[in-house]
Amino acid sequence: MSVVPAEVLPGGVLAADAAARAATELAPPARLWPSLAAVYRAQLSRARVARIPLLFVATFQSVGIMIMMRGVVDGGGEAHFVVAGSSVVVVAFVALNLLAQYFGQLRATGGLDHYATLPVPPAAVVLGAAGAYASFTLPGTLVTAVVGCLLFGLPMGNLWILLAVIPLAGAALSGLGAACGLLAPRPELATLLGQLGMSAALLLGVLPPDRMPQIVRFARDLLPSTYGVDAYARTFAAHPDWARVAGDLAVCAGVGVISLAAATWAYRRAAVR
Repeated sequence: MSVVPAEVLPGGVLAADAAARAATELAPPARLWPSLAAVYRAQLSRARVARIPLLFVATFQSVGIMIMMRGVVDGGGEAHFVVAGSSVVVVAFVALNLLAQYFGQLRATGGLDHYATLPVPPAAVVLGAAGAYASFTLPGTLVTAVVGCLLFGLPMGNLWILLAVIPLAGAALSGLGAACGLLAPRPELATLLGQLGMSAALLLGVLPPDRMPQIVRFARDLLPSTYGVDAYARTFAAHPDWARVAGDLAVCAGVGVISLAAATWAYRRAAVR
């Protein structure tokens, strides 16, 4: 007696084809943008209550830095960097520090397993979480910028540039924060990396670059948030060089794409372990 596989029979072929079609109908491939919107809304509603007090702390910290620097810097070009750097520090605190902690805890507690079972692309998880965290920085950054302009007597006519600086600098820092949290073997190390990154954004962004040693200036050029600081600081001039402003924002955008791609790779790497 010989055993004939069911697949070679006409009925078996039809049944296999029907099962394949049913599987295709029940589980269509998830598209990036709908998945990204779903993750963004979920993260926004989840983090709204918990992150608002931390955003207040970040804003209060930046305003305190400007008040402290007011006793050292009277005005002029140095004040431009103090106000611009303090404004971007709010973005660094949320997008870099808090996001590194979030993904570090998510990896340590097995939360990545939940996202791995969902039919969403890895890029949607990273971009959705990064966008939700970056959204919290808009009010604090605007408040810090307005207070800084009033404190140092700077014009507020070009505050609209923050609508470009916040998402571009936020994307670059969010990608770095997510990558630190996903690659760190322990959540404590992820927290440490996030805080070190925020401290670097604080020191290298707020202090005027003309007073820095050459080696520190080189380190400043490696930090993507400083290009957002430079772009915003240039708009305080009487006649801003908009070409250089656009160039700084383009660097932020390019680094943002690279850092978010690195965070997506880190998510894939952490999810399969």
